Amino acid sequence: MTDQATGPDEVPPGKPTSASRTTLSHIMTNADTNLLGTVHGGVIMKLVDDAAGAVAGRHSGGPAVTASMDEMAFLEPVRVGDLVHVKAQVNWTGRTSMEVGVRVLAERWNESTPATQVGSAYLVFAAVDAEGKPRLVPPVLPETERDERRYQEAQIRRTHRLARRRAIMELRERRAAEGLDD
Repeated sequence: MTDQATGPDEVPPGKPTSASRTTLSHIMTNADTNLLGTVHGGVIMKLVDDAAGAVAGRHSGGPAVTASMDEMAFLEPVRVGDLVHVKAQVNWTGRTSMEVGVRVLAERWNESTPATQVGSAYLVFAAVDAEGKPRLVPPVLPETERDERRYQEAQIRRTHRLARRRAIMELRERRAAEGLDD
């Protein structure tokens, strides 16, 4: 799927951060609990992936698939009856991929106290066409100082992801050359 104004090899025009930012809200029930009686981390991770996927699809103008999730942090337990808000936005874009930052907040469904942050995550999505091949994404245009900070931090995370991948591949190649292939 390509934008009609651009060809398959032309970078689409940039989009501001606010164009695809979204919030997904969900009330936690007994069906969401783990053996400790709090909300299962996997339930929160699915909400994170859902919100991030919506943002990635909106920003890229079509299908986008989860390539990786990193730095998923659970800061506080989530309880049955909590209203969970998952806030997501594109932090950074490359040619065919984008980093989506997600904050998870929770508040009691029956209280008027402010929501507290209970988690955060960074996900990388790849934009794909109808055949599942990578396609170009519009550059993200940070609008605020906070957006600019997130963009810069995302570049650092990308550098670390690529360095980690490169180091692991080199180690595997060395081990294979020594006959230690696993």
